[in-house]
Amino acid sequence: MDFVTAVYTDVGIKKDTNQDAVLIQTADTDLGPALIVSVCDGMGGLAKGEVAGAAMARAASEWFEQQFPTILYQGMDAAVLCESWRELINRTNQKIADYGRQYHTALGTTTATILMAGGKYYIMNVGDSRVYLLTDNLYQITKDQTYVQQQVDLGLMTYEQSLVDPQRSVLLQCIGASPTVVPDFAMGDIAPGQRYLVCCDGFRHVVTPQEIYQALGPQSGASEEEMRRNLQALTELNKQRQETDNITAALIRIV
Repeated sequence: MDFVTAVYTDVGIKKDTNQDAVLIQTADTDLGPALIVSVCDGMGGLAKGEVAGAAMARAASEWFEQQFPTILYQGMDAAVLCESWRELINRTNQKIADYGRQYHTALGTTTATILMAGGKYYIMNVGDSRVYLLTDNLYQITKDQTYVQQQVDLGLMTYEQSLVDPQRSVLLQCIGASPTVVPDFAMGDIAPGQRYLVCCDGFRHVVTPQEIYQALGPQSGASEEEMRRNLQALTELNKQRQETDNITAALIRIV
């Protein structure tokens, strides 16, 4: 299997800087192609958020180049991979905290990272950036690490209430601003025809799941340029509806 990828990022209608960072990196290996995609959302309310997002994306890139090959050739053990990712998050959490002390301010970032290799996907998630699967419908794979999601899980808030709650963007943890960070992990099989969307929260606040699926699902454009245009069209729709955050998304097609 191989991958077609597209990405689009926009500063949006309100912020002066784009605090999002995105990584798309591929490798040809003896065991087939491998891909890592990571979207990192520097915290909107925290100064120098672009520094935190870029630091996480850069750390993920270095991990893909330096640690991933050993894990791959040792058999892609999921437990080994998750432990390596925990160490990556811990190192980066400390590094971003150190940056914060240097800048005399709090820094933080989310990350939604998907790795594809050997016919499987592996996901690491901290915060509220998301990974979706698009097949016959739009399926959210990751779970937000947010206050409102916690309230929904506890039965204290409905899903519909969580969409409009003023605290919907309050994170339970983020990389760089939390003493300790515990990432969530997921894995599954990949197959030709599937699509995966990795995006920050600004990409999906004011558009519906149905609109995302119609614009990016298997029935939409198949080339990199068509996929990029569709991401751009959804970004412009977000801006027309007055989304105030930075907007970033990456789309993967399995071929």
